[in-house]
Amino acid sequence: MRLKNKVIIVTGSTTGIGKAIAKAALTEGAKVVIHGLEEDLGQLATKELGEDNTILHVEDITAAGCAERLVNLAVKTWGKLDALVNNAAWIVSSDIDTTDKEFLEKVLEVNSIAPFLLIKSALPHLSTSKGVVLNIGSVNAWSGEPNLLAYSISKGALMTMTRNLGDVLPRTHGVRVNQINPGWVLTEREMIRKKQHGLSEKWYEEIPAMYAPSGRILWPSEIAAAAIYWLADESGPISGQVVDLEQHPLMGRNAPKDSSTIHGKP
Repeated sequence: MRLKNKVIIVTGSTTGIGKAIAKAALTEGAKVVIHGLEEDLGQLATKELGEDNTILHVEDITAAGCAERLVNLAVKTWGKLDALVNNAAWIVSSDIDTTDKEFLEKVLEVNSIAPFLLIKSALPHLSTSKGVVLNIGSVNAWSGEPNLLAYSISKGALMTMTRNLGDVLPRTHGVRVNQINPGWVLTEREMIRKKQHGLSEKWYEEIPAMYAPSGRILWPSEIAAAAIYWLADESGPISGQVVDLEQHPLMGRNAPKDSSTIHGKP
């Protein structure tokens, strides 16, 4: 039980990677605040994960006061807060022609500013527990795909914040901050997105080796397994680190010109 009695907030945890992290944390003995945008998905996730050690909060992560309400819910329910997983994100396509000021600000608000505000709200309690922040980024933070401009910018900002706070907060508050950058993951939403792009029902079984040398893309449970290490005490004093979870090197790979028809990392 690597997370026994630890209280953890996982944003965006009604589906996909977030739900997988919540499930893994519960299996390791944690108590988890489940968070999402849709009430129906939240209820389904809570039923699946079990109600004994979970509590659900449904709200737009960018709503004024949402960060405080999430933190207060955890502390009111279980008396403390040991970890925050910033997983909620808006995955949306855009390029230089379709990205204007208003759109970019909205993407940054969800993917970069909301995680920052949650860290600020959680910090007093994490300082008491000598806790940890785990940000879920994306390999697109390094430069990103042509059709994921705004999203890539926002994940780049999140990665810089992780390194900055990961350096400062251990010294000032005793709180570690690290980040996982998933590659291409087979989430429920990714399956839907690709079918909307015109691909077959089983598109994930026909991915070229260029994108999946192993013959498949990543599963949410594999990202969750890595997350447990960073949330557990076994990661010791390590802070300010960003770990890419992909099955091939990111630098020096040249994708085919028609890569946008199949590729779509989170």
